[in-house]
Parts: sequence; structure tokens; C-alpha cells
Amino acid sequence: MARITVEDCQERVDNRFLLVQMAIKRVQQFREGYEPLVDSKNKEVVTALREIAAGKVLADGVDMKIGYEQDDAE
Repeated sequence: MARITVEDCQERVDNRFLLVQMAIKRVQQFREGYEPLVDSKNKEVVTALREIAAGKVLADGVDMKIGYEQDDAE
């Protein structure tokens, strides 16, 4: 099976930081019991990247507040 690279995914997602957030969110979904959208016997991260490169996952549902805390002191 061909190797998946970040460059393959960036054909679908221009922003590499958004790409990382998408992959993280998808891995979390796998761990919650969601089924993969592509056939893959790889680890969860590679499967998530394969889905992104195939255009099966869109950025619309990504929670961009993961790990973010707003400073209320201002």
C-alpha cells in the first residue's frame, strides 16, 4: 500500500495546523467507536490521514477549541 504523506493531505486542506486538528479529532472519533471511512489496517493516525487525503473528512465539523483556554483576566 502506498505511503500517505502530509503533502497528499494538503491537496485537500491548505492549512497544516487545521490538518493536524482534523486528524486529532478523527482519531478521537475512532476511539469513541466511529468506523473508518476507508479500508485500512494501519494505526488510527494513518487511517485518519488516509481519510483526509481521500476527501472523506471535511473541516466543517472540527472543534477548533480543543486544548484552548481563553484568558478571562483581560
